[in-house]
Amino acid sequence: MIVIKTKEQIAKMHRAGQLLAACHREIAKRIRPGVTTREIDEFAEAFVIAGGGTMEQKGYHGYPYATCASINDVICHGFPGERALADGDIVCIDMVVRLDGWLADSAWSYAVGTVGPEAKKLLEVTETSMYKGIEQAIAGNRLGDVSHAIQKYAEAQGFSVVRDFVGHAIGEEMHEEPQVPHYGPPGLGVRLKEGMVITIEPMINAGTYHSKIDADGWTARTVDGKLSAQYEHTVAITAEGPLILTKQ
Repeated sequence: MIVIKTKEQIAKMHRAGQLLAACHREIAKRIRPGVTTREIDEFAEAFVIAGGGTMEQKGYHGYPYATCASINDVICHGFPGERALADGDIVCIDMVVRLDGWLADSAWSYAVGTVGPEAKKLLEVTETSMYKGIEQAIAGNRLGDVSHAIQKYAEAQGFSVVRDFVGHAIGEEMHEEPQVPHYGPPGLGVRLKEGMVITIEPMINAGTYHSKIDADGWTARTVDGKLSAQYEHTVAITAEGPLILTKQ
């Protein structure tokens, strides 16, 4: 069932999104060689709690951390750990924040120190592909229009779009219907309506789009060991167009 949100409910999600966005802004100041993703995880949780929120991922189906931290060839759901970030790494920090009963979800990829040309281009293309999808998130369009815009742009730049993990609607629950693929033909899928709130979160790979899961049951990696990046916003469908609730 698709849950349509009222303007008041979207406003509450926007407040959660702004707390999340503020946390990402602070994380950006802390990403550097020598820092561990466990330190980033602990900082993010403390920041959100101080802002009156909670970290929705912690405990979700047994997930043990407040954030997901995905380095280099990790596509998503990486565990924060004690490995120090190194110059040239890329790392994606993904988190879901609950504030006053409502959720917001955003992932952001960061360059650590000075990255190589392939990593730099991957980050730029992934972020742009997300915004290409957001441009299509307007009432009357179909979900396939969002998906196709992402795939068309990313593949034209020489990258691949992950199939195994998709976006989703969100509200009082983290994962609501419908799912939001980041690939596929235009003109298909659910028609977007005012009051829908979805995540648009393409995961883009430098090599093949196929993934594999580590022994921990969570960490998803590229099968060829090549780089992956992700950017994600929570977006409300409004009469005035897409409203990015997690805008930084």
